[in-house]
Amino acid sequence: MTSITTHRLHNQQIINPGFKTPQALVAHMGAMQAQDYPMSKWAIGIRLPGSNDAQLEAALDAGELVRTHVLRPTWHLVSGQDARWMLALTEKHIRAAYAASDRELGLDAKLYNRTIDLMAKALEGGQHLTRAELMQTLERGGIKTNSTLAVHFMFNAELSAVVCNGAMRGKEITYALMDEKVPPGLVFSREEALGQLARRYFTSHAPATLPDFYWWSGLPMGDVRSALESIKAELRSFELEGKTYFLPLNSPDLEPQESVFFLPAFDEYCVSYKYREAVFKPIWHKEAITANGIFKPIILVNGQVVGIWKRTVKPKQVEVEVSFFDKKDQLPTELVERKISAFGNFLGQTTVIKQVSAL
Repeated sequence: MTSITTHRLHNQQIINPGFKTPQALVAHMGAMQAQDYPMSKWAIGIRLPGSNDAQLEAALDAGELVRTHVLRPTWHLVSGQDARWMLALTEKHIRAAYAASDRELGLDAKLYNRTIDLMAKALEGGQHLTRAELMQTLERGGIKTNSTLAVHFMFNAELSAVVCNGAMRGKEITYALMDEKVPPGLVFSREEALGQLARRYFTSHAPATLPDFYWWSGLPMGDVRSALESIKAELRSFELEGKTYFLPLNSPDLEPQESVFFLPAFDEYCVSYKYREAVFKPIWHKEAITANGIFKPIILVNGQVVGIWKRTVKPKQVEVEVSFFDKKDQLPTELVERKISAFGNFLGQTTVIKQVSAL
């Protein structure tokens, strides 16, 4: 049996990548967590050799990729073909989780509909506006806003598939009308959508367990069980340390490869599993994942997380600080420089290693 890490590196396209376009890669992955927007583009770039930041911006501007709130929920990148059916599948569950907060804030369907009408009118005709500009539109329409209400208003508009990411305005995020920006996509019944989500996850993230899929999808356990059951004929399983792992029937036997990768913050290789013991030792969790759930950029050596890195983007170069958990895992500076240069090439800048150390 090939190791869990080798299969995951392969299925997540970190080794032996096989996709040619950002949209195809993201569709394969199902959804890729993306609250750190610059790093989320590198998560695609490292899986799509030869791509660069400008190409991914173009794919987002063209509606081939969509950045919106879906699944758990948090920001995710999804294929434009998948955005609407994924939102339709997860919307009800996400809204239920926020129902009590809506009541406390006095938010109801009537008010939400008013905000959507006003925002849609302001955005129609290809307008791309920031959240602050959209809140000004609501204020002019007689709707009170503040920072908390703004989050709820935009969240509702995203869940309703009315707005999605617009073009970046410098470093500012904007919103656009989804129906103007993203072509019509795939359509599934709810049962088909559950199966499709499970298929995407276990194809791209396997080997994985039912609790892993439950964590990643954000769906109720009943839906998760039904989704897995609907595709079980396409999967095989094995037991390891009391857990049942699933992977596609046609998964090949893979020989472990020596590899070094500098993965971004919130990368799917780490964030998309409930159980992470296969990829790094529990004693290092606190170094890579903060108490409030921030996943730092990680260093992989042969599939294992052995350290973290930090980048500082300057006008003419990217400065990188590298920290290994254990001094014995520290890599030669020349190898670090060679591997991190891929990140600089992706941005179109040179990289400078500012520091290499052990924690």
